[in-house]
Amino acid sequence: MNLKEIRKIAIVGATTNVEKFGYIVLKDLKKKGFEVLPVTPRYEEIDGIKTYKSVEELPKDTELIVFIVPPQVGIEELKKAYNTGFRKFWFQPGAESDQIIEFSKSLTDAEFSFIKCIMVQTNW
Repeated sequence: MNLKEIRKIAIVGATTNVEKFGYIVLKDLKKKGFEVLPVTPRYEEIDGIKTYKSVEELPKDTELIVFIVPPQVGIEELKKAYNTGFRKFWFQPGAESDQIIEFSKSLTDAEFSFIKCIMVQTNW
């Protein structure tokens, strides 16, 4: 996955709480010029950006889905996203789990990309 070519990024676990990573990552990516698509059932919008209740509602041209949720939520949303047709996923620290990694390893789709993040803010 060439991250420099990505422009449209969904954030599962986006929040209005400015102290949480779901907000920090959203603001950081937006500041860097990415189109961000917050995914959360809690809010209608975050900082004036329309939210999506589930990954299943995302536009089909979403290029990457970032997960900033507990692993039990992450595995469910990952399965929904994969079954909806998305193939590029990035898990922030604390969002990944052995179950998620095993599910990812079981897939044989050549387009599937899974990144376990080792940083919170990006430099790209």
